[in-house]
Amino acid sequence: MIGKIAGRLEYRSTDHVLIDVRGVGYIVYVSERVMASLPSNGEAVALFTDLLVREDNLQLFGFTTLVEKEWHRLLMSVQGIGAKASMAIRGTLGAAGVSRAIALGDWNAVAKAKGVGPKTAQRVTIELKDKAPSVMAMGGTLAEATGDTVIETEVVAPTPAPTMPKVNAASAEALSALGNLGYAPGEAASAVAEAAGATPEADTSALIRAALKLLAPKG
Repeated sequence: MIGKIAGRLEYRSTDHVLIDVRGVGYIVYVSERVMASLPSNGEAVALFTDLLVREDNLQLFGFTTLVEKEWHRLLMSVQGIGAKASMAIRGTLGAAGVSRAIALGDWNAVAKAKGVGPKTAQRVTIELKDKAPSVMAMGGTLAEATGDTVIETEVVAPTPAPTMPKVNAASAEALSALGNLGYAPGEAASAVAEAAGATPEADTSALIRAALKLLAPKG
């Protein structure tokens, strides 16, 4: 299994790039968002990769973070979602957008991806709903895919606000997930506190969904 490619970006096409690794060129398929984030041709680049093995073909797919790679693998586990559809969903929503859409059961957001119909989008949100919290909490594996190495950064868990009630495991995990999605510690803590106060018995997944609804723009 090829889990990472680091080398020099030789050229890019509409949906793939060629990366030279010490004289060997690897064709790596990427989403529109990943393509837009890559450096200019001739510069150093590094991507996490996933190898798709078929009877008559081998394809490498590239990602800037392990979170995105995990969503790719999970999306492809859903009936009706192949590599092309996974790239379309991730290209449209991004890793954070996929996390939010699936955690909230927002199949309409998933259906905005090219080639993904309403029924398939609903299947995605239903089948992956329970897996969203664990992927959202993968912030500690986010990478800075630059140069010849992939550097894994340590993510410090958000500090709960002073008004935060007793933080149980579900609340702590929800806080971590929201922090990894880019929410400030204070607003994340307030939303989780409100959600936990309304439903004390809620598990991590339910707390994340409730907190995201509270954090969603009003109007």
